Amino acid sequence: MGDIVHTLPLASNAARAGAEVAWLVESAYAPLLQNNPAIARLFVAATKQWRWNPLRGSTRRELSALAGEMREFQADAAIEAHGLWKSALLARLAGAPVFGLTWLQRRELVSALLIDRPVRLSPVDVHVVDQNLRLLEAAGIPVVERAPDARYLLARRSAEAETFLSKIARPFALYHPGAARPEKAWGESRYVELARRLQAARGLRPVISWGPGDEARRDRMAAELPEADVIPRLDFPGLAQVIDACALFVAGDTGPAHLADALGRPTLALFGPASRSRNVPQRNRPYRGQAMRYDETTAPAQVEAEAVAILDRSGPS
Repeated sequence: MGDIVHTLPLASNAARAGAEVAWLVESAYAPLLQNNPAIARLFVAATKQWRWNPLRGSTRRELSALAGEMREFQADAAIEAHGLWKSALLARLAGAPVFGLTWLQRRELVSALLIDRPVRLSPVDVHVVDQNLRLLEAAGIPVVERAPDARYLLARRSAEAETFLSKIARPFALYHPGAARPEKAWGESRYVELARRLQAARGLRPVISWGPGDEARRDRMAAELPEADVIPRLDFPGLAQVIDACALFVAGDTGPAHLADALGRPTLALFGPASRSRNVPQRNRPYRGQAMRYDETTAPAQVEAEAVAILDRSGPS
């Protein structure tokens, strides 16, 4: 999710410049981009399914159909922003020159063999959004909007989210203890202590956020914090709707934190030793996100102080 959020400014700037924009996305994340006004065409790839069944006839047929659709779009340029073999191979299906990072700046170095127009980053391109925008500039598209904006998701109302929000007290803080990688998780007990501190100090009712793969962390936190509400399983528009209603969103270096920042909500992203500066939300001004570094010595009281400072800067929700 975070990679998609950080790539949103490519589409918005290209559309602003008059380009017709298409986006190729993994099928699980296609709903995150639906109804984005900057995207004229959305191509969907079931890459996880294809990797499990590479020799199946249906895989070959689906890949062939995708390649046909992408070539029919007649792109003038393909921008590959992820630095991976998978994304570079799929970008080549468009039949257009592929712009991507040089080999030393890619996640998978040798995938640079598939890049037609290698782009070298400058020392100021630290954040992943700035790196992505450098690719856009190399393709001749001027950059005007530099912050990810996911507020288009709010136009698609979710009945599940509305029902949930109608039953909980305001104001509330939303805590997302999950993480795609265990080393990026702060720990449920620490979130529980933080939630109780902010409820006592600022009257913020605790609400627990979660997504696929977070069930164990969700359940542990809910067991330690029985007064908290737990969001139901929601699609991307539903999650965006709940995030938009919260007074504060707290999470690790994970997709929902970047989504919250791109929705313009006060966000505290907790960055441990495994997180790098390329993702920090405070880069995305004029939004209200902030990252805080922590290690094994960081106490919930320190995180509370940062959260209170964000709330004070943000003003009324």
